Amino acid sequence: MAALRVAVPVLALLGLCPGPAAAAAPLVIWHGMGDSCCNPVSMGYIKKLVEKKIPGIYVLSLKIGSTLIQDMENSFFMNVNEQVSEVCRQLAQDPQLQRGYNAMGFSQGGQFLRAVAQRCPAPAMLSLISIGGQHQGSVYGFPRCPGESSHLCDWIRKTLDLGAYSKAVQEHLVQAEYWHDPLKEEEYRKNSIFLADINQERGVNETYKKNLMALKKFVMVKFLNDTMVDPPISEWFGFYKSGQAKETIPLQETSLYKEDRLGLQEMDKAGKLVFLGVQGDHLHFSEEWFDSTILPFLQ
Repeated sequence: MAALRVAVPVLALLGLCPGPAAAAAPLVIWHGMGDSCCNPVSMGYIKKLVEKKIPGIYVLSLKIGSTLIQDMENSFFMNVNEQVSEVCRQLAQDPQLQRGYNAMGFSQGGQFLRAVAQRCPAPAMLSLISIGGQHQGSVYGFPRCPGESSHLCDWIRKTLDLGAYSKAVQEHLVQAEYWHDPLKEEEYRKNSIFLADINQERGVNETYKKNLMALKKFVMVKFLNDTMVDPPISEWFGFYKSGQAKETIPLQETSLYKEDRLGLQEMDKAGKLVFLGVQGDHLHFSEEWFDSTILPFLQ
């Protein structure tokens, strides 16, 4: 018996005996338009689901504002660049995240977290999972309104149609900041204060490129029956062929990819880009699909 008591520590020292399982990396999630950090049927549900399936994991569901109402309102009206800066401050001050974290964004939260990856490399984002994020933006959008905000959405539609690229609208309407009109490409490149910047439309910021390429995985989920995002291929970083609004092209045929302004071509060749499709409308997925397809990227 004495030999056994001695042998186990020796094997452990030699690396031949497994120790305690390593804890999963923390997870940061960011909700979409019209939602909040802790809605029990959306982000609150996802948070509890991940915590149940991966015991011991730390999950931070981002809240922008001091109340849930403010958090929801800010998803419509708070300048996205200010939101990203606020999130960067939250992450930098959270002691649980300092060794790195995974990130999961839903709808516009996916592209906002990509901005965090590009602009704020510390603490390190390990992998990014974008679930329905519009990475090339959206246009002629809002065909369907989230939640119970129909009157609000009607107003936003009219505002976007009248002047999506005006300074006042860009500064104060979130959806205008990723409004990408293929018939007004020059106006978009010149006046978009958020999406055109993180998509390197006005020149290459090498820091953005370096920071994004540091990701281990960049997972993009496209909803195959999406009626919210126009065009849905934006969820895979594709978009309309320039100058018209009928024919779409995949990421690999865009100038962003061919010129490798964000490093996506190099990441693709290295196997870091993952393109997933799921049947269903925007953000409609089953718990079974989430368990089998998404959770493995967190473990």
